[in-house]
Amino acid sequence: MTHALVDPTRRALCLGVLGTLAGPRPFDAHAQPAAPASAPVAAPAGTGTAGDFNFLAGEWRIHHRRLKAPGVWDEFDGEATCWTILAGTGSIEELRIPARDFSGLGIRLLDPKTRVWNDYWVNGKERGIDGTPGLTGGFADGIGTFTAEDTDGGAKVVYRGVWDRITPTSHRWRQGVSRDGGKTWDENWFMDWTRA
Repeated sequence: MTHALVDPTRRALCLGVLGTLAGPRPFDAHAQPAAPASAPVAAPAGTGTAGDFNFLAGEWRIHHRRLKAPGVWDEFDGEATCWTILAGTGSIEELRIPARDFSGLGIRLLDPKTRVWNDYWVNGKERGIDGTPGLTGGFADGIGTFTAEDTDGGAKVVYRGVWDRITPTSHRWRQGVSRDGGKTWDENWFMDWTRA
């Protein structure tokens, strides 16, 4: 889904959108699981190839479902325009949520040496990249998994963004946080994309 590009996948988006929407942060240490914890998914390392994000190119309509408070979901619609760049080693996403007066920019770049994708996010209101590394990962068996380690209230946490259910006309992005080293995940944001 961000302020300055904290964690380039959507962690930044979610934090930015949540700040804009005036609700609890999605990574609130006291938040309850958005749904039953899902099985852990490790971020693939060194599997990236040019074209992995080609499925994103085009115009999209997006239905968002995010955890606003324990057991309370906020649902709203948005849209995105995405481009493949640099011969498939880059992807740009312009996300727009008109009803919330929010926009953002996703930048995904493949490191050709490590074959790892880096996923950065820029909040449309702050328009800055703060130098924080993005979420990193890649695709395996048709699922893209991107993670970043951080701390929340002094405790180590892992943030994860997953691209799955990928078809020519639809896909899903979901976000989760783990407080047990990736054994379980509390998922707090789902974005269902449909090609416009």
